[in-house]
Amino acid sequence: MYTLLSVVQVFISVVVIFLVLMHSGKDAGLSGAFGVGSGAGPLGGGSLVERNLNRWTIGFAIAFVVNTVILLKIG
Repeated sequence: MYTLLSVVQVFISVVVIFLVLMHSGKDAGLSGAFGVGSGAGPLGGGSLVERNLNRWTIGFAIAFVVNTVILLKIG
């Protein structure tokens, strides 16, 4: 069980890193290459892609924290 959760932890970590890099920053970093950035509306809501990217990032970040706590409890 510990080994399986460790593998899942590595996968989640890589996905979180990728999702964070996809966010647009001041220079529109890696997200500009895939057309994710520059979609901010007048109310700061952003495009549908940007909002979904935010949701996925938050979801995987929560999964990372939960998986970390579980690994600490059983390890």
